[in-house]
Amino acid sequence: MSAYDVKKINKDIVVSVPGSKSITNRALLLAALANGTSTLKGALNSDDSMHFLNCIRELGFVCNQEGNDITIEGNAGRIPNKSAEIYVGSAGTAARFLTAMLAFSDGEYIIKSSEQMAKRPMKDLIISLISLGARFEFLGNEYAFPFKVKGLYYQGSNRTDEKLSMSDEPNPEQYTVTVNIDKSSQYLSALLMTAPMLSKDLVITLEGNRTAKSYVDITMKMMKSFGVNVECVNENVYKVVKSEYRAMEYDIEPDMSAACYFYAMAAVNKVSAVVTGVHNDMMQGDKKFLDVLETMGCIVENSPQGIKVAGPEVLKGIDIDMSDFSDQTMTLAAIAPFAKSDVHIRNVGHIRNQESDRLTAIGKALTAMGIETFLEEDGIIIKPGKPQNAEIETFDDHRIAMAFAVTGTVYGNIRILNPQCCEKTFPEFFEVLSEITDVK
Repeated sequence: MSAYDVKKINKDIVVSVPGSKSITNRALLLAALANGTSTLKGALNSDDSMHFLNCIRELGFVCNQEGNDITIEGNAGRIPNKSAEIYVGSAGTAARFLTAMLAFSDGEYIIKSSEQMAKRPMKDLIISLISLGARFEFLGNEYAFPFKVKGLYYQGSNRTDEKLSMSDEPNPEQYTVTVNIDKSSQYLSALLMTAPMLSKDLVITLEGNRTAKSYVDITMKMMKSFGVNVECVNENVYKVVKSEYRAMEYDIEPDMSAACYFYAMAAVNKVSAVVTGVHNDMMQGDKKFLDVLETMGCIVENSPQGIKVAGPEVLKGIDIDMSDFSDQTMTLAAIAPFAKSDVHIRNVGHIRNQESDRLTAIGKALTAMGIETFLEEDGIIIKPGKPQNAEIETFDDHRIAMAFAVTGTVYGNIRILNPQCCEKTFPEFFEVLSEITDVK
């Protein structure tokens, strides 16, 4: 399917969404590092998660999948295969998390990626890993995929199955590292989750200006579930004491990022939307988008089936800092033209370095619809207006495709190009959309 013509919505919405990508890929890593066999229930089955799972298999971990349930035999912080070549595709979580995992190993590995991922930032994470003793050989551009990594405990032909003794290491008490997460909080999550692989404590100090850490909060909560605590010494210093993950059965939350597209449809179509299994106690940061919708006039309430959002008669404008739930920048931009006053989105400059330059992509999409916008270095101002017929270039970015499909549900006048890009996180998105619109 080279394009998808979005149809109008004229009825209330009740849908289910797949498991969270962010939680699924963190759980895959933690299960592999745990001592024993873990079962992940309700895992996402998409390009990103399957790339991650395939990488784990290539590294020698025994994995089995039945539907949306995955079992992984963990190896207590050790990687079974001491050499391998893995392909992370376009998955940022796989790229950052597995790079740290292999950097803390006693093996030698080659990591490759898609062209899209090779353009995304990795430098600050790699610099931090090098400072700890890992060695990188870049097979193309510096600090970009593909590259070879020799783990911190790699001993070449004299490698043994035992980690170096503490007396062989430069600091007999703990490892220390600094990292800048301005371009991605995944750098910090990667260091935190893989820290138990080390032979002693790890202290991480943050540099830079970023304070948005909702995904880091998810990381720490999941680490605690698997038996490892993170000590927050202060807002910029984290400590992971030498410890071991325990195997467990873990339930993956529904993907709040995906749920928000349907809540946004309710907001602009004067209907209600219920996403089953989505509740107030979920830990994903994108649930803050519900507060945005409520501020704009929607009614948001919890029900036994799931959170329900009802769209207002008139949608209000908003001025909002979205740095801590920036995946929803595209969703808010997609409904902004229907507000009665300006929508100003701030502090999301880092999304220029994701699957696409997302701020530029938003501007181009809205301009194609005849909507007036003012693009800023780290945000965008969107004026009210009636979206005109348009084809939306997605730039192979799943969130651009799904977000601007929301716009199309009001008048049925938007065509989404390359809808297959949604395979990355929500393969069935357009099938679900067809079921709730007036496709005959």
